[in-house]
Formats: sequence, structure tokens, C-alpha cells
Amino acid sequence: MNTQISDSRIKGVSTGTTILAVKFNGGVIIGSDSRASMGGSYVSSKTINKLIQVHDRIFCCIAGSLADAQAVTKMAKFQLSFHSIQMESPPLVKAAASVMKELCYSNKEELQAGFITAGWDRKKGPQVYTVSLGGMLLNQPFTIGGSGSTYIYGYVDAKYKPDMSREECLQFATNALALAIGRDNVSGGVVHLVVITEDGVEHVVIPGDKLRKFHDE
Repeated sequence: MNTQISDSRIKGVSTGTTILAVKFNGGVIIGSDSRASMGGSYVSSKTINKLIQVHDRIFCCIAGSLADAQAVTKMAKFQLSFHSIQMESPPLVKAAASVMKELCYSNKEELQAGFITAGWDRKKGPQVYTVSLGGMLLNQPFTIGGSGSTYIYGYVDAKYKPDMSREECLQFATNALALAIGRDNVSGGVVHLVVITEDGVEHVVIPGDKLRKFHDE
């Protein structure tokens, strides 16, 4: 008992999570569950919003230490806002991901957080970037992360297809998160999805009791 309490205090609040981002024809969807845990066993919150808006059409989702992730995204928002004022135009999605990468790499000995950065810009349209622990940056058509991602690699590899419609992509992201929530004990709550296109940003929330239950089929 004492060992478990001690470990939880050392690890702090983590997002014990499932996060993803997927490109579709004309935009990108970024999503997550809403559960946070302490030490990987005690659920400390069921209502965490892990999708952080760092600029108008650029979002990050977080995995790992919640405190570390919040500190990094707060600094990134400041730098991107300053960059936007200097350039007199919105920042590129790659610029936002590069800021996240630099912050993670410069503080790799202290941080325990990873990020997915996704958004839309006028130069390259919809984009998805992964910033892993240590500051590695990858550009991908879709990506998943967090503790729940280990349960859905087979699903996303089998079901993903390029140039999906908005509706197909929403269904793909929702089903992937529902599968992870059904298997991972530290993923749960509601599903948060953000749809980012040239026209703007739409936030979709799906309650846990409305998610598809694959194990009942």
C-alpha cells in the first residue's frame, strides 16, 4: 500500500490516455478521451480536455505528465502568438510542431510528456505531426498515442484510408477511441474531437454512453 502511494506521488497526475489525429480530404481531426490518472491506477479526473488550441487552426493533444504538457503548451501558445504578430500572418502547422519539438528537446531530461500537433494552413493544408518524448518530430497522415493506443494499432492499420470524407474520418476516429476506452483501464470518460478545416474549427463531444460497444457484438 505504502509503495503504491509513494509511486503515485512521484509520478504525479498523468493523462493515462488515448490520443489521435487523422487527415481527411480537406481537413484534419484530432481527438482524445477525457480521463486523467495518478500513478497509472487511480483515476483523478474524468473530465480533462486534452485538446489544447495553440493557435486559430492548430491544436495539440497531450499524453504523459499533465503538468509538463500544460507548461509546454502554454509556452508554445505564447511563442506562436508572438511569431504571428512578427510575421503578420498565422503560423504554419509545421512551425507550431517545431516549437513543440524544440521545447521538448531542450528540456528532455525533465519532461515526461508527448504531443500530437495537427491543424490546417494555407501553404500545405491539413497536417499531422508527432512530437515524442525527447523531441523527435514526425509528419504522418495519421497517428495515435497514449496508453490506449497499444490496443488499436490493428484497427487503425486495417481501417485507415487516404482522402476519407469528413464523415468517414469522424467515424474512424470515434471507433478507434471507443475501442481503446473499452480495453484500457486508464482511458475513458467522453470523447473529444476537433475538426479543423479552411472554414474553421468545430468541437465535437461524444458522451461515453453513446460510444459503440464492440465487445457486445
